[in-house]
Amino acid sequence: MGIPIEFSPDLALRDMKEYKAGRRKEEECLPEKLEVGKIHNFLKKDQRSYWFYGGVPLIETKGNWELSPPIASVQILEATHFLENGEVFTRGKYKILEIIDDKNIPYDYFNRLGFAEK
Repeated sequence: MGIPIEFSPDLALRDMKEYKAGRRKEEECLPEKLEVGKIHNFLKKDQRSYWFYGGVPLIETKGNWELSPPIASVQILEATHFLENGEVFTRGKYKILEIIDDKNIPYDYFNRLGFAEK
């Protein structure tokens, strides 16, 4: 028997309308306003593993792999797995590094363009 875990190259969250409609928790949704330097909490169902050594794309998901282009570059600061009512979740914190506009998307999938590893 293996351990089911998802390696996530991005952070995909829902629109805040989902929280306001009572369908999601606030931490499962994008903040209403993105501000560079601001730290937010996130919550994802299942056990997930994230990249900690630099920026990853923040994207909006509508579910069923319907994903937006990156809207920001964020750094995952912490991620913790926990059980709630017999289900596994991942919660953590992320910091907004850069806001991305539609004309200048600096990612090709999860690779940041023009970024050199140290």
